[in-house]
Amino acid sequence: MDFSYDCKSLLRDGRRWFPVMGEIHYARLPETEWEDALYKMKAGGVSIASSCVFWIHHEEIEGAYDFTGRRNLRCFVEAVKSAELYLFLRIGPWCHGEVRNGGFPDWLLGKGFPLRCNDERYLAEAEKWYRAIFKQVEGLFFKDGGPILGVQIENEFGQVYERSNMEGEAHMRTLTALAKTVGFDAPYFTATGWGAAATGGLLPVMGGYCEAPWDQGLTALGPSGNFVFTPERNDDNIGSDHAIGYGLSFDQTKFPYLMAELGGGLQATRHRRPIATAVDAAAMSTVKMGSGANLLGYYMYCGGENPDGKRSSLQESRESGYPNDLPEKNYDFRAPIGAFGQITDTWREIRLLSGFIRQFGEVLAGMDTFIPPDNPLDPRDNNHLRYSIRHNGDWGFLFVNNYVKGQARPDFSNVRLNVLGQELPPFDVKCGEYGIYPFNMPVHGGVVHFAQATPLCVTGTTTVFYGESIDATPGADVRLISKAEALRMEELLDELEAGECEIERLSSHRWRLKLPVLDADAYDYGLNIRYRGESARAYVSGKLVADDFYADGYWYVGLKRLGFPAALEIEIEPLEAGALIYLEVWPVMEGGSVCTLDTVHLVKLEKTDRWERR
Repeated sequence: MDFSYDCKSLLRDGRRWFPVMGEIHYARLPETEWEDALYKMKAGGVSIASSCVFWIHHEEIEGAYDFTGRRNLRCFVEAVKSAELYLFLRIGPWCHGEVRNGGFPDWLLGKGFPLRCNDERYLAEAEKWYRAIFKQVEGLFFKDGGPILGVQIENEFGQVYERSNMEGEAHMRTLTALAKTVGFDAPYFTATGWGAAATGGLLPVMGGYCEAPWDQGLTALGPSGNFVFTPERNDDNIGSDHAIGYGLSFDQTKFPYLMAELGGGLQATRHRRPIATAVDAAAMSTVKMGSGANLLGYYMYCGGENPDGKRSSLQESRESGYPNDLPEKNYDFRAPIGAFGQITDTWREIRLLSGFIRQFGEVLAGMDTFIPPDNPLDPRDNNHLRYSIRHNGDWGFLFVNNYVKGQARPDFSNVRLNVLGQELPPFDVKCGEYGIYPFNMPVHGGVVHFAQATPLCVTGTTTVFYGESIDATPGADVRLISKAEALRMEELLDELEAGECEIERLSSHRWRLKLPVLDADAYDYGLNIRYRGESARAYVSGKLVADDFYADGYWYVGLKRLGFPAALEIEIEPLEAGALIYLEVWPVMEGGSVCTLDTVHLVKLEKTDRWERR
């Protein structure tokens, strides 16, 4: 099989290819959970897994490499192969990922020479690190029959880190040559492309998030440009807030539009805690496809937890010189798959779009993108319908988005549009709605003139849509279901009430949860915790096992990973009125502060028939 790309899309054996990619950090999960996590990703429509290889996770102590347990990179790559997924490895050396020092070990920072540049001393250390990675993955590249299809060099490197464009390009080319000399050999070598980042001639990949928890402000941000159909590939939160195309270090007419960091959620920081929802992720996905993107790569797709460090905790923190404080353990990210493997509403929502891509991605990837002049480019425009068209000259898809995070949108009634010289039937778009509506679409037995419904899949000869209506020729083999029905399809886990846990208050801010005897053969049990406070921490036998920064007070803790303990303790830090943090909604408090464990529900998770049929 041959992989390549042109200016429009990725190519597989010469055919247009529109994959879905999902980020999973193997060292942030116990190795016993990799198989399940990868299966859940695949069931959600992911065909490429991507993962950072964090230097500090493997060589926290200089010369003492650790590739065991959850750090066993080779076993993880083999698990990806077993799951029949492809893999993109992000080998850094600097990766970020909200890891201490961006992934650099402390000892490297103490060397005294400049980092992330062509200083020979730094390059010598980078080469040793690349060789250590390669030793683990040798023989597992795609050319060898393995899953490694792509390699990302560095991350967000260039002018945003005070290197001149010339210096940045030179360093990226040096790192790429170094990786190839070591032995890395894959069809795709990529580089992050936003914010004037140097790409070194590599395939640029883009990012986009619904909010910015790394922003240092403590007030609500304006409406995000990621909910606007636009030819602009930069995210104004992580890249550029200037004119279209400003701040790109590559010619976007020569490369396909690929998303590698489309926000599957957001990770709360100490000072800023926006809430990413399923609708945020799905609406952004719809907009990016309608703007011409031919790869949806979600960061994160699978949440996790920071592994225990040998000399320090391994999260990003201001103490280590970074601008944000992150939880010591929690890296849930409000991702489609949560930190303890729980399937979320975001998984269900974007699975529908992944189904569309699986069925129609090849034809979509070959379609041209047309953003009409009356489509608003200003994210603050609240008066005009946001839409775009992708077509092949005969038929195509109308992309509509009437959802913007944090903004009340008007309903649009009796919308009349002309596409490819055809007047579409009038339709209504309510506040919060978004979708992919086909026109002149050939189906078995006829043609869909227009559907205010998104195609989901083809079963036998029947094309299934979810949404409001379908206008088709007589004999067209189509079926319309509601979105609610579509969301219920292919559930992997059932969540059942599993009894009560006894709650004992130990102090004003600490509680002990006594659990009933749990079935050791169960798939998992979990605690749905509702609390109010600045943050919360969970301990088993005195060891920190989970933590959370309050954003809306919903916190899930899985119990199988913890060995089905008989008890655990919850500690909550008080939240003071006027604390220097951003919350979308502040909790009810009395006397100027709050520190309350409101409810705890024990649930049992069981595999459904859909899981057993995998």
